[in-house]
Amino acid sequence: MAPLNESLAQTAQALVAPGKGILAADESHPTIKKRFDKLGIANTEENRRAYRDMLFSTPAISNHISGVILYDETIRQKHSSGTPFPKFLAQNGIIRGIKVDEGTIALANFPGEKVTEGLDGLGKRFAEYAQLGARFAKWRAVFTITDTTPSDYCIRSNAHLLARYAAIAQEAGIVPIVEPEVLRDGNHDINRCYDVIDRVLNEVFRELHDHRIQLEGILLKPSMVTAGEGAPEASVEQVAELTLRCLRNTVPPAVPGIVFLSGGQTSEAATKHLDAMNKIGEVPWRLSFSYGRALQDDPMHTWMGKPENIKAAQKAFARRAELNSLATSGKYAGE
Repeated sequence: MAPLNESLAQTAQALVAPGKGILAADESHPTIKKRFDKLGIANTEENRRAYRDMLFSTPAISNHISGVILYDETIRQKHSSGTPFPKFLAQNGIIRGIKVDEGTIALANFPGEKVTEGLDGLGKRFAEYAQLGARFAKWRAVFTITDTTPSDYCIRSNAHLLARYAAIAQEAGIVPIVEPEVLRDGNHDINRCYDVIDRVLNEVFRELHDHRIQLEGILLKPSMVTAGEGAPEASVEQVAELTLRCLRNTVPPAVPGIVFLSGGQTSEAATKHLDAMNKIGEVPWRLSFSYGRALQDDPMHTWMGKPENIKAAQKAFARRAELNSLATSGKYAGE
């Protein structure tokens, strides 16, 4: 057995420090375009830079945010002061991360299922990202629930790719966030979601073991166990109880933290569910967040691309970050 990489373990622990979580600001150009288009904001490089500048410059945000996941464009951009974003974030006590997958494509011969691309040249990209200041990374796999999906092959294929990515990341001295997202699209009930997430996580950790991944130096970014968007909504308590039951049955205690994705939930629902899980407690990992929309919806709607709205948008962002910080210790008391 290889000796424990203390640096990886320390970074992973720092990302799930008490009361802190991760801002996922790694939207691809097509994704952020959809969100900007809805608000009438032009999807230009400068607007993308200015928007993330606004988020990163929020006063005292490191009280609640431990790390930020950046996109390839963003890690090369500069703060309005002229300081590169990675250096600016570091100066403000925030750990820099980078999205390294290159999106999903159709899984050949498996209609409706997808596989993630991006392994080619990943080692060289990690070397460059490390020079730019990245200390952790993210790779997202996607699973859709229908009567016949996800297939065993889709689960195996994506779990293998997640483990390959994690191995290359750790070899480069970068903490991998492993993100197997089970989409909420569909009419499935919460029990069907539980069964799928259980299958996915079991296979992911089997592959991580086979690839000799040091679990102390990773973070898991899973979906919560919820009903599909087209099905009757489950209670907050049921989501919390079934999610924790699924995680206890699949995630080894060596993993330092679980940073949930919001997965299309409303900002309030994502906070409520995280809080309810931490109120139950008695788990071996820290339960925190790695939210994109659930942290950004309020500030983006407040900002609207207008410089005069920056302070109000930062206030909205700080508020959502604080509410989720409270949820990481089960102390959220409502909006």
